[in-house]
Parts: sequence; structure tokens; C-alpha cells
Amino acid sequence: MKNKPADSAGIDVTLPDEAKSKSMIRVGKKARPFLDYLLYNIEQAGYKDVIIVVGGNDPSIQKYYEKNGRQFKELRLSYAVQNIPAERTKPLGTAEALSIALNSMPAWRSHTFTVCNSDNLYSINALSLLLEDNHANAMIDYDRAALQFDTARIEAYSVIRKNNEGYLLDITEKPSRREIDRAKDRNGRIGVSMNIFKFSYEMILPILKIVPLHEFRQEKELPAAVKIFNCEHPESLYVIPLAEHVIDLTSQSDIIDVREYLEKEFPNF
Repeated sequence: MKNKPADSAGIDVTLPDEAKSKSMIRVGKKARPFLDYLLYNIEQAGYKDVIIVVGGNDPSIQKYYEKNGRQFKELRLSYAVQNIPAERTKPLGTAEALSIALNSMPAWRSHTFTVCNSDNLYSINALSLLLEDNHANAMIDYDRAALQFDTARIEAYSVIRKNNEGYLLDITEKPSRREIDRAKDRNGRIGVSMNIFKFSYEMILPILKIVPLHEFRQEKELPAAVKIFNCEHPESLYVIPLAEHVIDLTSQSDIIDVREYLEKEFPNF
């Protein structure tokens, strides 16, 4: 999603094999796809160009927005296809999805962009903070205490450590109790990642090419790319603190809560 001369943005949408994306689940009073609400917030935040990564086995997202995408009058939507390799049963992961998206948009070179998941409803505020930030690379650092999930779920989120200047030192997935305690700042605040980042096209693209497969999930994952990026470019990824809840459609059990929230917050959308 291109907006200002120096800024672009992209959405990372990954699909499980032989299944429709969670982002197309119908929610809210008007039973619109969950992705509609995210695109609405993206548009309101001021982005202009959006690229959606879709699965080669599920054309539903592209078909829907080719028909209905004109409702977002300020957005130019385009698509990149992430196919499943012949020897696999699922895509290669979010780092590969982002690489495919960037390679399909050479006009974004020399720009920055925002990347996010399609199963989280990031606020206009969070999206605007990344868009307006002057750093080439940044991420939202969510206050763990502001998230309204159960304790077990919150404790599974990646924790963030940053230096006194506000730059990322480390990001730890599935942290242990010791790692969670180590992530506390001087005020006892613990920051977590909800996978929304801003990157320089030229700085992140080479990193995406060298991300290894996760030992157990056998996918090339964006958090792993962030860790490599941070090692290759220390004090280059600025961390923006934010205290607010994030609507999350990770599992089927989230659908009821998400529907109730959207019916309340988007009554006429």
C-alpha cells in the first residue's frame, strides 16, 4: 500500500493447505470478511497501495476483492501468489510470503513498507504509528498487560527486549518464565510482538532469502527473519511502545468474541 513517496505497505496473508483463509470468515452485523475490517483500518490510517499474499490453492480472496474491492476507494489492491511446493503439504511460511510479495513489487524499491498478519485486526492507531514513524525499520511493542486474552495465550507471545534508545535488542518466541522476567523494563512492563513491522525494502529482502526452516514447523517464519535482521543490522529496528488490545482470529474459538467486538465497534460497516 503506497502512500507517501518514502512509504509503502503490504499485508501478509498466508493460507493453510486446502482451506480458506481465516481472514475470509464472515463476521460483524453485515457478515463481512474479517479482512474487510483490517483493510478499512489500513485505509483510514492513510495507506494507499496494498499487496495481499494469497495461496495458489484458494482463489477466494482475489475473486472477492476483484468484485468488491472498489468499496475501499483510497486503496489500490494487488496480489502475489504463494504456491505450495510439490514435495510439501503447506506453504513455506511467512518469510517466503513476504519475499514473494516484495519481488512482485519492484516499484517499492527505495521505499519502506508495513507488513502484518491478516488474522489480527490492528488498530488505525497502530498502523498510523508505523506509517508516520521516521525510522526505516520499526515494530509495534504491545504492552502485555493491555492484552485481554487468557494468561496462557499471552505468555506464549514473543517478548521484546530493547535498549535505552528504543532499538530492538532481541525478540524471543515461546519465552520461558526466565526470559519473560528478563524482558521486563525498569517499570516492570513487558512488551510483546503481534507481528506488525515496518521495513526498508532493500534491507529486509536479502534477509528473507537466508531464513532457515524452523526446526519443528519446517517453515521460513518472519520472526526468524527479524532476529537475523537484528543481528545483521544492530540498532536499526526501532520499537514503538503501545498499550492496547488486538483483536485476534487465530483459532475457531475466537470467532464468537470477534463477532461481538465487530458488531459493537463497527455497527454500520
